[in-house]
Amino acid sequence: MNKPFKIVTEAAQPFTFSRRATVLGIGQGAVGLVLAGRMAWLSVAENQHYKLLSESNRVNMTLVPPRRGWIVDRHGAPIADNRTDFRVDIIPDRLEDKQHTLSLLTSVLALTADDLQRINTDLDRAAGFQPVQVEENLDWEHFAAVSVRIPEMPGVAPTRGFARNYPLGAAVAHLTGYVGSASAEQYEKEKDPLLVTPGFKLGKDGLEKALEDRLRGKPGAKRIEVTARGKLVRELATRPDTPGDTVRLTIDAGLQEYAARRLGTNSGSVVVLDVLTGDMLAMVSMPAYDPNSFSRGIGRMEWKMLSQDDHVPLMNKVLQGLYPPGSTVKPMHGLALLQNGIDPDQTVYCGGVMQVGRGRFHCWKRGGHGNINMHRAIPQSCDIYFFQMARQLGYDKFAPTAREMGLGAQYDLPFLSQYYGTVPDSQWKKKKYGKDWTVADSINASIGQGYLLVNPMQLAVMAARLSSGREIVPRILLDEPHRPAASLNLNPEHIKVIRRAMWAVVNGGGTGGAARMNIDGVDLAGKTGTAQVRRITMADRRAGRTGNASFPFHLRDHALFVGFAPADNPRYACSVVIEHGGHLIRNLDAPETASDVLSYMFDRERAIKRLHEAEATWGGDIATRMEAKRKAFMEAQNAPVPPPPKDVDDARSDVVERAASTDRSAATNAAATGSPEGGE
Repeated sequence: MNKPFKIVTEAAQPFTFSRRATVLGIGQGAVGLVLAGRMAWLSVAENQHYKLLSESNRVNMTLVPPRRGWIVDRHGAPIADNRTDFRVDIIPDRLEDKQHTLSLLTSVLALTADDLQRINTDLDRAAGFQPVQVEENLDWEHFAAVSVRIPEMPGVAPTRGFARNYPLGAAVAHLTGYVGSASAEQYEKEKDPLLVTPGFKLGKDGLEKALEDRLRGKPGAKRIEVTARGKLVRELATRPDTPGDTVRLTIDAGLQEYAARRLGTNSGSVVVLDVLTGDMLAMVSMPAYDPNSFSRGIGRMEWKMLSQDDHVPLMNKVLQGLYPPGSTVKPMHGLALLQNGIDPDQTVYCGGVMQVGRGRFHCWKRGGHGNINMHRAIPQSCDIYFFQMARQLGYDKFAPTAREMGLGAQYDLPFLSQYYGTVPDSQWKKKKYGKDWTVADSINASIGQGYLLVNPMQLAVMAARLSSGREIVPRILLDEPHRPAASLNLNPEHIKVIRRAMWAVVNGGGTGGAARMNIDGVDLAGKTGTAQVRRITMADRRAGRTGNASFPFHLRDHALFVGFAPADNPRYACSVVIEHGGHLIRNLDAPETASDVLSYMFDRERAIKRLHEAEATWGGDIATRMEAKRKAFMEAQNAPVPPPPKDVDDARSDVVERAASTDRSAATNAAATGSPEGGE
């Protein structure tokens, strides 16, 4: 049945209309209240938020890279500073026509084929936000020429800022390290916009990397008002950057440069310590790269030259080089004998060779030294004396003294990559190789061969502790608190015996006569050393192949020297390690190098004169030789050279590790046959 229609009378119509109007009014009022509330919220509570958004549309803000703090020497002389830099970068995200842009830049900046290869490689590797360097160190004319053509080259960003500068160049490369642009991986990890700001660079190696937090500073900001289309309206106030801290080192910049130059064409290192404080006055590893070149961005030719060099210029040999110390440890082993009750006047007969089982261990002096005691064994570097003592006592009696003198120790220095070497004993061998210690192991270790490995820093500490009888600890940051070195509580008579013997090495007819300083009132005390990197077989001996001149560079012995001066009142101690030097050229050998380096501290004019005379025979100073080597290398390249690796820092570490592993393996393999022939 159909529902009947409701009949609306004339009297009911006003009531129905009023009810609908009321509902509609309430609804309109509610919407109005919501809109009013939202407007109030936006205008009051969200005012700051939208004001900032509006400001960001009106104003573009770019970060200004902070100036890095200086690194200065103990006298305030700059080791790493900043200079004004005009540079040109490309922002890949904003690049519209790469070929057209590079063509214009080539015509304006005279870019070479090597430059273009590097830029293309970097553009392929870079994230879209990451600036790619085109050129830096531009003069004003070239910088202005690029600036006026910016409308033709979208994505090109000319910038005026500061660039890192190393006044001493390669002489400080392994001390300071270098700076470079952040990698895409670093940006993804930190998400810091400063890392992708054109012109910003951070520490990649050495002190630059270890002290990054102190050296970086805080960025400034440049504000520019623009239209909605991005057109420049005016420049607004700029917030200046805050430079990083100045870091003061214990290094003497003059001595550092002198020692680097004095190493000449060698592959080697020099360390000089202040015996009173432990301050590192010089820490030199040569050859080296030019940190100015690395900081600009290394080219493919330079990378290939450096990475293939058998002198390994990418390695910090002071802290990453491990070497058998050779005879430089004989004074220290003499101290160990004294501490174990051996009378320094007790004699041993040296006939030139000692038979142990089926093995024959040779003294460096073929005919032997005859009857010899400690007073003569150290100056004459008699191997048989130490063989006999090690056979009698066992090396477990020597090892504690070696550790007490600083070998095998880890020092708290601001360098991120260090190798610490090994002071072996019977417990160490059992743990590492699962084998028992042998008499042959003791004999080899007694003359600084076999499993005993040290770095040049440890050798310098050993010399400083032997000279002072105090627990010298090296430091390189002058602004850090430093306690006076504690006494090692050594018997003063024992120290006298060792110091007198080390004086005789240089001044009393010993093996180190070439190190005599010839400065009135200043004598140098020290000890020479030779470290084998190959096994001398009986076939080699029969054929007369025992001298270093018979072998290629990488098979020659290392030449070493440790010493201190003045001998009667020690103030400075040093170590010199010449890789594969083989004692072949006198003015490039370790004793004469050490003598000249320490002479610089007492008679600078004489030392510099001797350096100039020597450099005339080596082909000039460091910069001259590096340039000549670069030119010769480039002329010899017939095949195309591949670009440098994407991460130069990691690739450099790989080169260093391969070189270090090769040297360690060679040292261990040479352990089995006693002392080198004629090495002293």
